[in-house]
Amino acid sequence: MPEPDFERLVRAAQADQRAPSISAAVFRGPEVAWADAVGLADVEAGREATRETQYPIASITKSFVAVSALQLRDAGALALDDPLDKHLPESPHGPSLRRLLAHLAGIQREVPGERVWETLEFPSREELLAQLGDVSAVLEPGLAWHYSNLGFILLGEVVARTSGLALDRYVRERILEPLGLTRTTWDAEDPAVRGYLTHPFADSVMPEPDPEKRGTDAAGGLWSTTGDLALWGAFLADPDPAVLAPSSLEEMRTLQTMAEPQRWSRGWGLGLVLYRSGERILVGHDGGAIGGVSIVVVEPETRVGAVVLANTTAGFDPGKLAFELVDQAIGAREQEPWRPAGVAPPPEIAAILGRWWSEGSEFVFSWRGGRLEARLAGAPDWRDPAVFEPDRPDRFRTIRGRERGEWLEVVRGPDGSVERLYWATYPFTRDPRPFGPPTRTGAPRGR
Repeated sequence: MPEPDFERLVRAAQADQRAPSISAAVFRGPEVAWADAVGLADVEAGREATRETQYPIASITKSFVAVSALQLRDAGALALDDPLDKHLPESPHGPSLRRLLAHLAGIQREVPGERVWETLEFPSREELLAQLGDVSAVLEPGLAWHYSNLGFILLGEVVARTSGLALDRYVRERILEPLGLTRTTWDAEDPAVRGYLTHPFADSVMPEPDPEKRGTDAAGGLWSTTGDLALWGAFLADPDPAVLAPSSLEEMRTLQTMAEPQRWSRGWGLGLVLYRSGERILVGHDGGAIGGVSIVVVEPETRVGAVVLANTTAGFDPGKLAFELVDQAIGAREQEPWRPAGVAPPPEIAAILGRWWSEGSEFVFSWRGGRLEARLAGAPDWRDPAVFEPDRPDRFRTIRGRERGEWLEVVRGPDGSVERLYWATYPFTRDPRPFGPPTRTGAPRGR
């Protein structure tokens, strides 16, 4: 496959979709594989965008708020199934924190008050809390996905009250500083873009205002760069356990609801978006600010991802470009050479390995990375195997993948050889057999 031409893709997108500037990056794990910027960060001043230029990242901020909530859950300070009013008694509604994270709470989209997106006069934290009695439930909780900026503003308040720190300080001290995201800030820091709306029928731009977000920062107040967001995307695929447990990040990436059920093209986890791009599922978040659009996505299996930032309100699709960058990067990535692990499976595990049959289908049990795992024979490479953790001799719990949470039991004969397996109570044998008790020629059934 030819080497990807990321620069051509970005420059073509900037020219065809007429964004004042674009900054983009491709990353593989924590390493930035490619990055560039094209166009004007400030049209009036003629200032070019660079890789260090900050852009408003809008709703990508929600992914930082979500990680904050999961951190506090892991610390035992809250539970995701807590009702909102347990932590925010003045709220007239009590959807669970989990539903707020997945936009399933059914509460109104924006803060109380009329025409805030016209006046751009956003409430302070104190004003917002005083108005919570005016918040409407527009749908039954759990009925359907309904995006809510207000929901994440309330989650930000829960983080602040539970931790005893203002949200901006909490995110800075518990996430940004530990991960080295030095160019991600709550206020723009030079060099930063000016925001514009590209005129749809002329080759001109209209400057956008930069209103003070005040009490609504949790919904979309952060500014960042492609370099910082590449690190953030790598974290979303493979988190630093000192910041968030990998199991908790996996929980965030797990589908809670479909935002576009007609095409199954976009779903929601806990504060993260799941995007279908061809046969790939990418995770991350996008944002739309006054004068800026943004996205960070990553494929967890390969840890390959992309960041795209632009300083225009509309007319430019950052997701389309990001998906193209990821596709080219994955298609061109070098195959890592296989290296022997040097650790043989224990004898009691070695007897389990190999091919087994159940319900007429073939499964392969293997020893990888010091753990027992199983795959349906012929399954695509992207599908994760089932992974088992020992509970006691000849009994394992499925901790990942197919039949997660179920037991695997090993049945041995008098000589210690493995005669069959029971996984989620289904029998597994060394050859294909119909349902029913074992025949005389089959291995005796036992527990």
